[in-house]
Amino acid sequence: MSAAPIPGRITAATEGGAVVFLIGMRINSFRALRSWWPTARAMPRMIRELTADPDSGLLGSRIRLGLPRSIEVVQYWESHEKLLAYATAADHLHRPAWTEFNRRARAGRDKVGIWHETYVVPAGAHEVIYLNMPPHGLAAATGTAPIARRGNTAAERLDLRRASDRPAA
Repeated sequence: MSAAPIPGRITAATEGGAVVFLIGMRINSFRALRSWWPTARAMPRMIRELTADPDSGLLGSRIRLGLPRSIEVVQYWESHEKLLAYATAADHLHRPAWTEFNRRARAGRDKVGIWHETYVVPAGAHEVIYLNMPPHGLAAATGTAPIARRGNTAAERLDLRRASDRPAA
């Protein structure tokens, strides 16, 4: 991500809907390295795998440290179908990592916790604005657009009336 801010007001260049996937890990016992270290190492590998495949559906991601005990990842996806396809594909890194996590979690009991949340956002049901910012969040994942492209006000950009008339992505 560029550190140079884009002057003025911009929005994300998303045309349709998006899927926001949040996933995280909480270290419940720092001493139980064997329980949490493989999990901590798995996510960056999966992100590299997804980023290398332009058809994966991953639009962008960001890893955030929730000090002192947690790591969180924010991901933006083209569709929930592509997210679920990756999650269940036997020939990609997620399924083996999930199987290994479950094995270690059973052996290590409560030494590490994981969580995830998935939000399917239909077209028109999101509103983003950035002022004097480098690309961030959804705009970093989809690119930036002039604010007028999606409307000058929050109400115009957040067009829920029209979004409810559209089929889900």
